[in-house]
Amino acid sequence: MLCATLVCAALAAAPLDSALTAVASLPGEPSLVSAAGLVDDRPVLTIENRSAFEPDASALRVVVVGTDDGSADAAVAAVRWLKTSAPQAIRARWVASALPLAQFAASDKQSLARWMTFQAPDLVVEIGPGGAVQLADVRVERIPAADAVRALERLLASGGSRSALHSEITARVGRSPLDIARLLAGRYPETPSISYIPAVSWVNTLRLAAATGDASLRDRVMGHVRPWLADGRPLFGDRIQLTSVAGTMVFADLSADPAARSLAEEGARRAAEEKSPGVAQYGGGWTDDMFMATVVLARTGRWDGHAGDFDTAARLLTAYSVRLQRSDGLFNHAIDGPAAWGRGNGFAAMGLTEALTAMPPGHPQRDAILAIYRRQMAAIAVQQAPDGMWREVIDEPGAYREETATAMLLTAMARGVRLGWIDRSYQANVDRAWRGLAAHVRGDGTIVDVCASTGGGPTRKYYLERPAMTGADDRGGAMALLAAMEMRSER
Repeated sequence: MLCATLVCAALAAAPLDSALTAVASLPGEPSLVSAAGLVDDRPVLTIENRSAFEPDASALRVVVVGTDDGSADAAVAAVRWLKTSAPQAIRARWVASALPLAQFAASDKQSLARWMTFQAPDLVVEIGPGGAVQLADVRVERIPAADAVRALERLLASGGSRSALHSEITARVGRSPLDIARLLAGRYPETPSISYIPAVSWVNTLRLAAATGDASLRDRVMGHVRPWLADGRPLFGDRIQLTSVAGTMVFADLSADPAARSLAEEGARRAAEEKSPGVAQYGGGWTDDMFMATVVLARTGRWDGHAGDFDTAARLLTAYSVRLQRSDGLFNHAIDGPAAWGRGNGFAAMGLTEALTAMPPGHPQRDAILAIYRRQMAAIAVQQAPDGMWREVIDEPGAYREETATAMLLTAMARGVRLGWIDRSYQANVDRAWRGLAAHVRGDGTIVDVCASTGGGPTRKYYLERPAMTGADDRGGAMALLAAMEMRSER
């Protein structure tokens, strides 16, 4: 099949789109129409194969790039030849993706490099004037548009070898969830505080410590939280934020200690406060609140005398969903934030997931929460990028493929499969997402393409222009650790 149904609908109807759709429909790979970026709100179209992050794939990878208007047709023709007429020896040895018209804005040097990197090419073939692609340790060849097919055949027939980049991506993807969890738990958070980001790392590091018997991991967490747990530092400053309230989840997971239980109960009290019916007192009214408020309540609701915390969590989740879940199942970030922001959908999914994990089967609102969750999972499944990632704006093919959205949505979907909330047809989405996420976690634990901190914004353009961070990142590391522990649980 071509691209996902809703993604196809978002691609502009144009001759290049039609040509790519026709080639994608031919048997074999590449078969997925997508995009590498945006120019003037139009997607920069691609045709991609499904194997970018397949750790066992032995074929070499060629990426065909058209560098001007005159070479786009030649690039499409080259892909058509590879799928239909190339000698069997070439088709067995090479898999291809293509960017037929690499016309990015002069100010946007990142999109081409980002897309190209995660195609993991062994060879890049530029058709036309060339000069668009500069990738370290990857062979780049330039051929004329007038003789593109024959020139490409000569290049591919001459053989090749795996690039350093391809080897690096393969190595990242080949790591087990436990390997990645250990890497991240030893590094994050780099800046301890009572906030949801460090707390996501801490609770999953505690899970890892319990699973592996590694006491040093628990000791690391206990050292980080000591100022609040033992030294009397207050949880909140003069201005309480829901991000800080969510941070008390770690104390709920340490509740065998009466002091930790008391801190978690304080967090739950704050999480239950509302500024208006169905709106968390200390939140922004965004999908973020669906996670920030309920992640503590879902934990304390299991305790004697706290069953009402489940009722509060359910009321908040339902009210936010009424306001923010669209008819297609995706969530807009805010009432006045008209975009299906990636991490915003991750927050919604994880809030629903935490509640469903903790709520008893007979809770009167559980079925309603489950229905909201299922609608969202069905919606995001068809919005997955060819490499398994989810995008910074979920339903925009040209938005960059973002790490935290992928980690959070992967976790929510994987848990739903594991616990039977959704059927096993979603497992293929989970597996593809895990490979994509693993590729974005470098060997030193730094993270690639984490959307910067984002408040509610007035336009879709605002969300599309949010920058991507690469490097040591507490948020990205925490969410990847969360996903790694979920993937470990399902194995």
